[in-house]
Amino acid sequence: MRNSALKLAVTIAVVASAVAGATGAVAAQSGTNGASVSFDDGTSGGSTVVVDEIHLPDGGFVTIHDDSLTDGNTLGSVVGTSAYLESGTHENVTVELTDTVETGTFHAMAHRDTDGDRAYTFVSSNGEADGPYTVDGEIAMDDANVTVSASVSGTDQPGEGEYVIVDRVELSQGGFVTVHDSSLADGAVFDSIRGTTEYLEAGVHEDVRVRLDDPLTEDDAVFAMAHRDTDGDEAYDFPSSDGDEDGPYLDASGEIVMAGLDVELDDDARASFAAQSSGGNAVVVDEVYLPDGGFVTMHDSSLADDAVFDSIRGTSAYLEPGIHRDVVVTLDDPLTEDDALFAMAHRDTNDSEAYDFPSSDGDEDGPYTTDSSDIVMDDANVTVSAGVAFETGDSDGATVTVDRVDLSQGGFVTIHDASLGGGAAFDSVRGTSAYLEAGVHEDVTVELDEPLTSTERLVAMPHRDTDDDEAYDFVDSDGEVDAPFLTGDDAPVTAGASAQVTAFVDASAQDTDGETVVVDEVTLHDGGFVTVHDSSLADGAVFNSIRGTSAYLGPGTHTDVEIALDDPLTEDDTVFAMAHRDTNGNEAYDFPGSEGAEDGPYAAAGAPVMSAADLTVEGGEGMSDDMNGENDDDSISGGEMSNVDDEMNDDGGMSEDSAGDDGSSGDETPGFGAVVSVLALIAVALVARRRP
Repeated sequence: MRNSALKLAVTIAVVASAVAGATGAVAAQSGTNGASVSFDDGTSGGSTVVVDEIHLPDGGFVTIHDDSLTDGNTLGSVVGTSAYLESGTHENVTVELTDTVETGTFHAMAHRDTDGDRAYTFVSSNGEADGPYTVDGEIAMDDANVTVSASVSGTDQPGEGEYVIVDRVELSQGGFVTVHDSSLADGAVFDSIRGTTEYLEAGVHEDVRVRLDDPLTEDDAVFAMAHRDTDGDEAYDFPSSDGDEDGPYLDASGEIVMAGLDVELDDDARASFAAQSSGGNAVVVDEVYLPDGGFVTMHDSSLADDAVFDSIRGTSAYLEPGIHRDVVVTLDDPLTEDDALFAMAHRDTNDSEAYDFPSSDGDEDGPYTTDSSDIVMDDANVTVSAGVAFETGDSDGATVTVDRVDLSQGGFVTIHDASLGGGAAFDSVRGTSAYLEAGVHEDVTVELDEPLTSTERLVAMPHRDTDDDEAYDFVDSDGEVDAPFLTGDDAPVTAGASAQVTAFVDASAQDTDGETVVVDEVTLHDGGFVTVHDSSLADGAVFNSIRGTSAYLGPGTHTDVEIALDDPLTEDDTVFAMAHRDTNGNEAYDFPGSEGAEDGPYAAAGAPVMSAADLTVEGGEGMSDDMNGENDDDSISGGEMSNVDDEMNDDGGMSEDSAGDDGSSGDETPGFGAVVSVLALIAVALVARRRP
């Protein structure tokens, strides 16, 4: 322990010394032998930043630190890090930020992968692993002034005049995207407005569809402009207020944040469909353009034999006019062997928004055709194996969620860490799902065998159940059974995503005198506290369930954290160790005293990061009937869940009756809603825990 503390102190001293001695950028020499970083001033929507260039001689990461780094806050200044980067030079590296940031100076720092696991563990290891690259005693990094505002990107596109698709919007504080026509360049600020979105929450939004209230009647250059919600009413008031409200976001130079793109009015539908692996139950169409709306239908290869109706395997839901990307089409008649499929664009001729082509014997909803009377479609080979979709999301470190898995036969979806890319086929396995029947499964939760304590790049890989025992034996058999599903190129079917982890808590069952609880491990990337709640949390007693909290814990990992209970336990109970932030930076726990306005919990996927533990109180009474499993499942489930439902109002906050003795309510307490939103999940967990 002494050596670990010494190593951390040395690491912090190296960083602090390098920062203190720097004037502007501290960049290592260029070339193949030294790391270097180039990070220019710019604008961010608050969720990502882009590092212009980084050179890593031995591979590693680029980490973004806020300016508290200059005050020696080495670990707590980390606000985001890249996925593992191979050795060499990388340009325009997008780094996802795990914390909310404000306009200021940020530092892009080159970090090594000292333990060779391709996961950034500098913070969670308390500085013992993945330290920064240095050259001549100085850390390889560069600083930049980042204006936190918004970003918008879009591409030229065909259109029917009523919609424009904006590829990506990143908003720091919520707002809107407004489409202006080219008359904006002539100063027609208000008259150029053609349409705007509904209110968009802060964060990243992709493929944003903007309906034009004033449709385009000819080809035009349009501008997608990011607007604020300055009056907080979630309604776009810019034109009606003559510009006094909901003005545009501005970038670092004071210029309006917007993207220009050309819209070409085009009556010709088109479809793009690439070769892919599938479980045979669903396929993904890359892109389809439907000028008048309609559907995309999947036909098998018997279409070439004029089996127009019998070749239909499935069709999409109704699609609005315009471009649609990554359209998932469920196959009503699944594929059982590899085949060439045809993605065909169909009209909605009777405006019913229901696909009536086969039932009407082709009289309704026929296919789009070109000027030369050719049917609009695209074909590709589909390998019947498996498909998987896995998108970046928050994680509590204990579980991750795979968005969609399509299996041609029963099996599993396994989570591998980034060391898979280095050839660690077995050691990279972090967890696997329960057995999954053949078919499509959505939102598959995978419990990790080894928890994540930092944001990490993961790979979701579907595996077969080759020995039909419904147990995952790939690792134990050294790969002889339960091998992965393969693509048409004989490569494993995979999808990669980042699990965003800002906190992790692990508390285990224990005997106690009722006055203390020991939390085995907690990692807090921004520092904070661990609070112990008793089981009344499941009944909505967010504040009254608090039994005790730790002293302030700095950023990093802490083990065997002993928490004295201000309100001792007198009987056995299930408690929840919850990770809390220090939102006001005073290193004092103010969550209950501020009625939830300060020091709210760390959250993942809208729920607090916490760990449940069964406590046995020495000399105390056993758990009540409701806690020890003597009640039947139905009565427990119904009673617990109804209690939780009764205590949540229509907005997801707490009712006045359940808010606590101080009468505080969820609607009035920022940071409170995250706790309330998980109460139903807690109740379910308690019910599951009681089952034999």
